[in-house]
This record gives sequence, C-alpha cells and structure tokens, in this order.
Amino acid sequence: MLPSNEYPEIREAVARLCGRFPGAYWRDHDRERAYPAEFVEALTETGYLAILIPERYGGSGLGIAAAGAVLEEIHKAGCNAAACHAQMYTMGTVLRHGSAAQKEAYLPQIASGALRLQAFGVTEPGSGSDTLSLRTTARHDGNGHYVVNGQKVWTSRAEYSDLMVLLARTTPKEAVKKRTEGLSVFLVDMREARGKGLDIRPIRTMINHSTTEIFFDNLEIPETALIGEEGRGFHYVLDGMNAERILIASECIGDARWFIATASAYACEREVFGRPIGRNQGIQFPIAGAYAATEAANLMTRHAAALFDAGEPCAEQANMAKLLASETSWQAADMCMQTLGGYAFAEEYDVERKFREARLYRIAPISNNLVLSYVAEHVLGLPRSY
Repeated sequence: MLPSNEYPEIREAVARLCGRFPGAYWRDHDRERAYPAEFVEALTETGYLAILIPERYGGSGLGIAAAGAVLEEIHKAGCNAAACHAQMYTMGTVLRHGSAAQKEAYLPQIASGALRLQAFGVTEPGSGSDTLSLRTTARHDGNGHYVVNGQKVWTSRAEYSDLMVLLARTTPKEAVKKRTEGLSVFLVDMREARGKGLDIRPIRTMINHSTTEIFFDNLEIPETALIGEEGRGFHYVLDGMNAERILIASECIGDARWFIATASAYACEREVFGRPIGRNQGIQFPIAGAYAATEAANLMTRHAAALFDAGEPCAEQANMAKLLASETSWQAADMCMQTLGGYAFAEEYDVERKFREARLYRIAPISNNLVLSYVAEHVLGLPRSY
C-alpha cells in the first residue's frame, strides 16, 4: 500500500519556505510578467532543485517521488514551480546519458546553483508535438564543431537559463531507415551562444511562464556538447518524458488541493441569506467531487512514481497520471471559480491567476488528446489513429 503522506519532513520544510512568498509576491510578478528569481534562489539554496542529482555531484540523490512531493507542496501553497521545474527533469538527460566529463563539469554547478539548466529546446512551429518532424539541424563541420540552424518555439525560461538541452537533426530525414533515427541531443551553453547565432525572443502569454521562441543562425557549438551517441537523441528525450509526466502530475495535484482548500474555506465563511453557503449541497457536492477526483489522481501519480523509482516500465502509468491529474486540477479550478463567484475574478484572491495556470497542463507539456491516443494504441492495442 502506498503511504498517504510520503516525505513529511520535505513537505513541511517546503511549505515553510513557500510561506515566505505569499500571494502578493506572485500577483506582482504575474502582473509584470517578471521572473520570480528570489523564489528560485530560495529553492536552490535549500537544495530542492538538486533533489534528483546524486550526492557525489552535490545533490540529494533522492527519487522522483521526493521531487514530486516538493512540486506538489509548492503548488498546494499557492506558489508556482514553472519557473524552475524543468531543471528537475531536463537535468536527467545529462545524468542518464551524459559522459563522465559532462557530468563532472555540469552537475555540481547545477546542484549549487552556479548554473541553471531550465530550457528545453524541442518544439518547433511546424511540428508541435510531432517531434520526429522537427527541422532544426546540427551539421558537423569536420573541425570539432556542429553548426546549428533552425527555430524552436515555446521554449520557456531560455532568458533565465545558462544551459539548454537541444534536440536537433544530425542526419537528413530522407537518409534514415527509421523515423526515430537521425536526431541528437546537445547541451548548449547559452552564455556563449547568445549574439553569436542564437537569438531569443519572448512570447507574451496568458500565464507568466517566461516563454520564448529561439532562432539559430549558423550557431557553432563544440562537438563535446553532444550528449550520448549521435542519432540517438529521440530515445534520450523519450527516456526523460516519464519523469516529466510524473512531476507535472504532482504539480497538478498540488493545484487541485489549493483550489479545494480555498473553496472550502470560503464556503464556510461566506454567508448569504443568513447562513454559510457551504450548507448548500449545490456548493458541497462539487467540492467533494473535486476532492475525490484528486485523491484518485494522486494514487495514480504515486503509483507511477513508485514504478519509476524502482526502475520498472511506467510509460502507461506516467501518461495516465498526467492526464488524470491535469483534468482533476482543472475540475477543481472550475469548481473554485464557481464557489467564489465574482470574487474569484479579483486579483487579491489569487483564484484567477491559479485558474489560468491550471489550464495549461491539459495542453502542455503534452496534450491530453495525445495521451489518450497513446493509451488507445499502446495500452489497449487499438489501431493507430494518425
């Protein structure tokens, strides 16, 4: 049986840390579309962003379940981990597939906060979630460098990250036997690349995720930037997606818990016609329904995390965890908006901000329709739908 409250010490400590960053802090940053640098620095100083990095490199060496507990508590407290969560799962590409030299060079600095690895360059304007159709190329020039050309979009936090994991085509699509071949992963030092063939342009969106589009124009990167074997990049990216799904699901669970707690408190305090609105079943039942759905999604998320940490196959469970948790958080968000009524639209209650943030996860980092397609084809054995 899965424990009901894993890592209580971590959860309590994260909750205390988040208490230093109340709603006003997030409202100000959301209004100005500013990067929450103080919050990220606090998480870095306390070691939570290095929780998955082995102890030999300065991290905690804990598993995905512990990382999920951190992210869940951040969102449960009304904060948002989007400014830094990618570091947890993007770092895994270096950890699992990087060379010994790359690990020694980068992991200790990432663990200490000297370097930030929060940018993941995969999605392109013409390919979306169809990763195998990406067109960004990295051509080896025969003189110790790759030359990168192309464009990425929805690459969040690129302006605030020192390093970026980049997926690019190293073999032309028509020259490979399988669609999954010919893609490679690189660790790009953006401190050296900006202004030398790398251009970052912000994209303003309805949520404050510091999202950008990136242009590569004959950017030279050293061949030592290649992670693993050339042409195996798609498999390396897939390897990290289960972790991504589980961690995003954990954030969604935290969001759902925040919405439920906020709605419950308001329903007990708000009086209409001389009594608390929480006495009405029309208010009670949606809150209770959101709670039941949250607990069910939480069980799937923890099941996926347990399999991941045990080294067992978990693609089915990780994908379903992301699907169920994101749908649950949206259910809870809508319920909370309905419970608070007009006050939900006021900034000071933070509901409208969290409502906007929760909506993202039904689309990103993978659309829930694609998750359903995966389950239909790979779990249920139904014919491929595309």
